[in-house]
Amino acid sequence: MITLRRAKERHYDRHHRQEDWLTFFPRDRADPRADHFGPLKSLSERHLPPGAMASRIPHHDAEIVTYVREGALAYEDAPGRSGVIQAGEFQGTTAGRGIRRSEKNASRSNWAQVFQLLLAPSGAGLEPDHEQKRFSTAQRRGGRLCVVASGDARKGSLRIHQDALMCSALLEPGQHVVHELLQGRIAWLHLVEGEATLGDIVLTTGDGAGVTAERAVSLTAQLETEILLLDLGVELSGSRRKWVRDS
Repeated sequence: MITLRRAKERHYDRHHRQEDWLTFFPRDRADPRADHFGPLKSLSERHLPPGAMASRIPHHDAEIVTYVREGALAYEDAPGRSGVIQAGEFQGTTAGRGIRRSEKNASRSNWAQVFQLLLAPSGAGLEPDHEQKRFSTAQRRGGRLCVVASGDARKGSLRIHQDALMCSALLEPGQHVVHELLQGRIAWLHLVEGEATLGDIVLTTGDGAGVTAERAVSLTAQLETEILLLDLGVELSGSRRKWVRDS
């Protein structure tokens, strides 16, 4: 079964020149598809103009994975940690009991494109922490999935406190990837850019798809395509199955 969340169905916010697209927006109760998908609580795409501060997103009891696709993102946490996430880098943050965090475009001349994913942690009240790594273009090309975050830090990935696996891939036209799903697991696929087919469904830039009760996620790129894929260890509850439809 495939859950579709088209790019145009995402919640859109504009603050001055900053633009945010939210795949999940729990406050939009009129749309039952706008809530979380299993432990995936939020998936946002943010475009920040030069030097701009990012709008605040609450960080409490969440595992956060930040991916800077273009530009650079400067951050500062209440415990006194600060730094810059450059294009091509991923950062995993354990918010735990809550952290005050500010983020801004580190450049005064270039825009920044930032993706941020929030997952429910495996437990409450974890100690705040973060880790940052670069996964090169070469690691993410070649028609394979590069693990960038996982619960066991496999293959040198970021460690997150959740039974989840997050992968990134850069695909050439015609390249095909298959990710097997063990029984009881679900997956969320986000098309960062490009065009690809998931079965007989065509996905384009900004589209998302949830996969449940399937043996695998099978995707073929039609254009140069970048994807993020999450393999999640918690099945959807009955209330969430209402917005899952057959492919």
